[in-house]
Amino acid sequence: MSNAEDVPQARVVVQQCLSARLQVKPASQENEAEYVEVGRGIIIYVCFLKGATEDLLEKMVRSILAVRLSESEPNGKLVSVLDLPGDVLIVPQATLGGKTKGKAMQYHSNIAKTEGQELYTKFCTMCAETFETSTKTKEANKTVKHGTYGNRQVLTVVTNGPYTHVLDF
Repeated sequence: MSNAEDVPQARVVVQQCLSARLQVKPASQENEAEYVEVGRGIIIYVCFLKGATEDLLEKMVRSILAVRLSESEPNGKLVSVLDLPGDVLIVPQATLGGKTKGKAMQYHSNIAKTEGQELYTKFCTMCAETFETSTKTKEANKTVKHGTYGNRQVLTVVTNGPYTHVLDF
């Protein structure tokens, strides 16, 4: 955790995937729906909480992209998404900051929407820059794709097991 009170400033869920498809813009009368797609790699669901600042982003990117959560072939040894190499799909997920109160969910711990959007955009950029400087991901033509902040999105995931981890920063 990031501060003295051990209160998280960001919550992330990392899920291994074989492929994923995220609708980033719904269909309209004039246009078809728009999607981003990734192949084998990880999905990063991210929520920024009150107290989050840019100072946290470098640690988040370094930790998430370097942690060994992806099964390599043929031996099944766990490697990072950079070493796999694999794709990354980043999904803004404000609901990760929710807490129950009675039968309802409350999101009082979440950062303000404008601040969250700024941090999300910078987080996505930093992940993409890390991929651009990685020889393995560059040579394998792996990419970082991301959803749109503040919009409802439709996600389809094919996973090789419910291999999901929650990380607090």
